Amino acid sequence: MSLTNAPGAVRQGSLRELNLALVLGRIAAADRPPSRADLAAATGLTRATVSAVVEDLLAGRLVSEADPAPRAGAGRPARGLVLADQGPAGLGLEVNVDYLTVCVVDLAGQIRHRTVQRADLRPVAPADAIARLVELAGRARADAARQGLTLAGAALAVPGLVDDAGLVRLAPNLGWRDVPVPALLAGHPPLTEQVTGVPALVVDNEANLAALGELHSRPPGPASFLHISGEVGIGAGIVLDGALFRGVRGWSGEIGHLPVHPQGRPCRCGGRGCLEQYAGQEAIVAAAGLARAELPADTATVRLAELAEAGDADALRALRDAGTALGVAVASVVNLLDLDTVVLGGGYAPLAPWLCPPVLAEISSRVLTAAWSPVTVRPATLGAEAATVGAAGSVVRRIVAQPAGWLARSG
Repeated sequence: MSLTNAPGAVRQGSLRELNLALVLGRIAAADRPPSRADLAAATGLTRATVSAVVEDLLAGRLVSEADPAPRAGAGRPARGLVLADQGPAGLGLEVNVDYLTVCVVDLAGQIRHRTVQRADLRPVAPADAIARLVELAGRARADAARQGLTLAGAALAVPGLVDDAGLVRLAPNLGWRDVPVPALLAGHPPLTEQVTGVPALVVDNEANLAALGELHSRPPGPASFLHISGEVGIGAGIVLDGALFRGVRGWSGEIGHLPVHPQGRPCRCGGRGCLEQYAGQEAIVAAAGLARAELPADTATVRLAELAEAGDADALRALRDAGTALGVAVASVVNLLDLDTVVLGGGYAPLAPWLCPPVLAEISSRVLTAAWSPVTVRPATLGAEAATVGAAGSVVRRIVAQPAGWLARSG
């Protein structure tokens, strides 16, 4: 039996795919632009192999050459390699209770386009909400093209339970139940035309995508943490050892529906005393004495922060009470998973100076190991942008991990 036909033998095509991914991954992770010689030394590949791989990556617009750094010695300085800023990009989409968002992220993780449209989507039919999102996506596609970018795929963040087929089983704050999002999107060719690749669209929970955005932000944070997205609803993404923990069905992280007062206020989910009823954005606004009808969604957290900064007693009390409720729920998660970092994202990020102290107070009194294993509570690096940036970033990370697929499609 010949070696090339032996079971498990590495095909030439497979070897090329591995080399492409290895070299591109090194370029993506490098602190400074590596030269071809640097890449050969780091990967163990021959210089000839690295040069051939780099030529493929350059031709596919995955990398570009950086200007060489000045050097004092003799000889021509080597040109470094960086991820291309004109080439494939990811499209991030988000439907939330009171806004729609789209963003475009390039291979290096830079945000190249972002649009937010504020609107109360609870009375809007899912198909109409998707149609509005498609219109925003079309504008993002046009702006990306003007910048020399090609959308390689899209990911949609939704505040609810999403199954493997992209069916939104339940988004209680939107009033969505068993909504076939991929089928609704298939009825809008402008969106399907603006993405290239397989899968063309991924639908996922917004808290999961926000946690992934935080995990891959620069500078890198801890490998394990709890990311809490505080909007009208409250969701959490759980990251353990550098990987998102999804649970058996992909539905983990519904911290907003942990009961903090078992016989408390009724919740849209059908339960009582859920965290959202005490620490959700609308609950905080109401407790602060602000009329929701007179307070646009995009200014709610800003206004609360302004009032708290000015020492407004109602706002301070509302934030303290919300932080206490949040701390009760967080302490349970920390006791269960032994995490040492809690990240406050979404609408919680600008309110972190007032939410963190009561959250930490509850952790100190309720977490068994708090005395010798402190927990850090901090605002998210990406703040309100986390879900859409995480969604778009998931697309470009797939390209970096498997560049051969992009090169085959774009060649």
